[in-house]
Amino acid sequence: MAGARPNFVKIAPIVAELRRHAEEIRTTLVHTGQHYDSSMSEAFFRDLDIPPPDIALNVGSGSHAQQTAEIMQRFEPVLLELKPDYVLVVGDVNSTVACALTAAKLRIGVIHVEAGLRSFDREMPEEVNRVLTDHLSDLLFVTEESGRRNLLREGIAEERIHFVGNVMIDSLRRQLAVASRSPILEQCGLSPQRFGLVTLHRPSNVDEPEVFLGILSALRTVGERLPLLFPIHPRTQAHVIEWHLDEFFANSGLEVNPEAKACGLFRTVPLGYLDFLQLMQHARLVFTDSGGIQEETCVLGVPCLTLRHNTERPCTIEMGTNRLVGTDPKKIISAAEMVLANRKPEPRLPPLWDGGAATRIVETLFKRLTQRAQRI
Repeated sequence: MAGARPNFVKIAPIVAELRRHAEEIRTTLVHTGQHYDSSMSEAFFRDLDIPPPDIALNVGSGSHAQQTAEIMQRFEPVLLELKPDYVLVVGDVNSTVACALTAAKLRIGVIHVEAGLRSFDREMPEEVNRVLTDHLSDLLFVTEESGRRNLLREGIAEERIHFVGNVMIDSLRRQLAVASRSPILEQCGLSPQRFGLVTLHRPSNVDEPEVFLGILSALRTVGERLPLLFPIHPRTQAHVIEWHLDEFFANSGLEVNPEAKACGLFRTVPLGYLDFLQLMQHARLVFTDSGGIQEETCVLGVPCLTLRHNTERPCTIEMGTNRLVGTDPKKIISAAEMVLANRKPEPRLPPLWDGGAATRIVETLFKRLTQRAQRI
C-alpha cells in the first residue's frame, strides 16, 4: 500500500525486490490517492520505476478524519475480495494507519515498514499514526536502533521486531547515478555548493501565520547571502497566496529565472524525485521539516537544519549532519551562519543504511509466509 509522496520513495525498492520473487510471493500494489497531484504522484512513480498500481482508490484530499475514513471505506472491499495474508504499509501518513486498521479489523496480518520512530510529540498527526500502526502490526521493520528500543519500551514482543535498515536509503543509492543526469541545476541557474534548499509542509509550520511569517523572514535573510530554492508544497503555496506573502520571494511566480539576481528566496513548483535528489546532493545546506530529508542529507553529508523542536530520526543528530533549530527566526539565521562558516561534514552511514533494507524485508517476509504455509 502507498498513498503519499514519502510512501512512494519507501515502497519503490520493496516493489522491485518483490518482483524478483514473483513466483513465490503474489503481490497487489494499492495506491490510496492521498497524494494525487501529478508532480506529487505520477512523477514519483516514473522517477522511481514503480509499476502502475494494480488498484487505485482515488481518495483525494480532506481533513484527517475524512481522509482516513474514506480510505478505510474504499480499502475494505479490496481486502474482502483479495483475502491477502498480509497488508504491508510504510511510513506514517493517513493512508498508513487507515489501511493498517482496516486490515487488523478483518484479522489480516499487518506489516509496518519504518516502525518504532517516535518524536514524542502527540500534537503531530504523524506521531499518532505511527503509534497506532505499530500496535496494530504483526511484523515491524525498524530503520534505526531507537525504533527497536521504543517498541520494546511500549511492550511490543521482541520476536515481532526486525532491524533491517532504511528503504529510503535503498532508493537514494539506486537512483543517485540517474539523478546526476538531471539538468535541474542548469535550469535554475545554480552552481554546486552555492545554493541552499528549502522544504516546508508541516501544519505546525505553515498553517500558523505568525510561525510561517517568522520562518520566511529568516529564510529571506539567509537568502541575501546564499540563494535558496524552495520547491513549494501546494498547501504551503496556498497559504502564501491567502496571506499575501509574495514579498518574501525573489520571484513572482513558480518558475525560477536563471537570469534572476544571484541571491534571494526562490520558490518553484514541486519537483520530481530525481530533480530534487540532484539538488539535494549539491546543496550547501538544507532547511526542512521533513523526516525523510533528514535521513537523506545524513547519507549525502549535506548539513541539515530541521525547523522543528523534535525529531523521530535521532540517529541523524547522532551522526552530526542534522541539527534541530526550531522556528525562532534568530536561531534559524544563527544556525545557517554557523553552517556556512564551517566545512561541509562527511557523509555518515548509520548501521544497515547500505541499500539492502528491501532485500532483508522480503527475505523475512518469505520466511514468515513459508512457516505459515507449513502450519496450514
